[in-house]
Amino acid sequence: MLTLQGVTYIHPNRDLLFADINLVINRQDKITLIGNNGAGKSTLLKILAGDLPPSGGLVKADHKPYYVPQLFDQFNDQDIAQVLQIGNKLTALKEILDGKVTDANLTLLDEDWTIEERCKEAFAFWKLDGLDLTQKMGTLSGGQKTSVFLAGITIHRPEIVLLDEPSNHLDTLHRIILYEYIRSTTNTLVVVSHDRTLLNLLDTVYELSQRGITAYGGNYSFYAEQKLIENDALNQDLKSREKALRKAKETERQSLERQQKRDARGKKKQEKAGLPTISMNTFRNNAEKSTSRIKGAHAEKVDAISQELDHLRKDIPEMDKMKVDLDNSALHKGKILITAKDLNFGYDNRLLWKQPLNFQITSGERMAVKGPNGSGKTTLLKMILGELPPRSGTIDRTGVKAIFIDQDYSLIDNTLNVYEQALQADSGILEEHEIKVRLNRFLFTKAYWDKPCKALSGGEKMRLMLCSLTIRNQAPDMIILDEPTNNLDIQNVEILTAAINEYQGTLLVVSHDEYFLKQIGVEHSIDMI
Repeated sequence: MLTLQGVTYIHPNRDLLFADINLVINRQDKITLIGNNGAGKSTLLKILAGDLPPSGGLVKADHKPYYVPQLFDQFNDQDIAQVLQIGNKLTALKEILDGKVTDANLTLLDEDWTIEERCKEAFAFWKLDGLDLTQKMGTLSGGQKTSVFLAGITIHRPEIVLLDEPSNHLDTLHRIILYEYIRSTTNTLVVVSHDRTLLNLLDTVYELSQRGITAYGGNYSFYAEQKLIENDALNQDLKSREKALRKAKETERQSLERQQKRDARGKKKQEKAGLPTISMNTFRNNAEKSTSRIKGAHAEKVDAISQELDHLRKDIPEMDKMKVDLDNSALHKGKILITAKDLNFGYDNRLLWKQPLNFQITSGERMAVKGPNGSGKTTLLKMILGELPPRSGTIDRTGVKAIFIDQDYSLIDNTLNVYEQALQADSGILEEHEIKVRLNRFLFTKAYWDKPCKALSGGEKMRLMLCSLTIRNQAPDMIILDEPTNNLDIQNVEILTAAINEYQGTLLVVSHDEYFLKQIGVEHSIDMI
């Protein structure tokens, strides 16, 4: 069992991340933590793992959790055995088998005589054949690094497993293995992920937000349905409050007009009666006080409704606040853009693909490039873009205007601030205020305009990139996406999905996320062998 009691976390700069989190995770529960970027999901996982102390509250665990982090660069100088925390144990076993049966070696081994067999079993299960335990992590691909940490589950056999974006760098084969593990395991699981296929394998969704943590008793599809109902109710409440505000302002206006008419009639009567000045001043003061009381009463009501509206608007999902309006490609649908015949690439005397590639891409088509990690998908994209010549065969391009969007959103210039990046996309057509209106449409308010691009999150860079595309005078003929969802949370994946679905040009995508590919209408693929 894992228990959080009143857990609070405050950043070193004294900013509050979350407060008073209470959570009970029972044995063999399989739950997911979701929330927007910056909500604190990864931080909460680190607190559960015992890698980060909370600023307040208590964390209790019946067993030590096994933690698979999202980022691995800090381990690049360590070998696989060190990262899996089995190096000393393996060394002790080797020395014991060589005859050095010392107390120190026996203590290190701790009677774990099957450690070597479990390592072989783990590497076979997670398809890490060919890797050596002495190999440095820095020599591995992102998918291999993830699989090494996942192999630690089989080696250590923990009761509790914490996974932070475990499918991020995995190819299709390794995702299938991960999904099967999640389906079949009796481990207690706590998972942070934006992989909707994976999330639907978990029993309960916990949403982390500024309001705290909220449980939804079902998988991600159930959660999405409940959120849709909540958002519909929120929008209805919002419309009702907006209507109430308009009515309150109209009532205020009518009340003041009636009072002013009454005051004017009273003044005329006083003047006709020829009352002394002191009486006229008293009448005027009373009229002003009456008008002030009316204004105050109505202003209080209008202010109360306005505050309610502000609170409701803060709860509206960012996707519903955004206005995405990507232009369409100027090319007619069906025009042949790319033709590849017997295409191959290679280094030294080795060809990359066993079978040469033959394919055609036409305008308006939505196509995926599929293959395991290391199969040459990014190499193919570079040949399509004209950045690499083929080793054999031909690839013909018909002057297609394409943009390449990678998982790090490298189109964003980290030396610029947000406004400068948007300005760079303009061809001199838009005025300054029009560019700022576009930025606001993508949730970049005035507070963001001077913010350095290098300080933006993955989701913010993605939104700024989409904003820049809308500022351009003409949409590209083709958008090429290379693992675009890897560094995004669910909400930003949905924003990207909505934007892509508005775009009517040609789309070429590298992604192992089958759910995402289905959502953006990909029907054909180039398969790497």
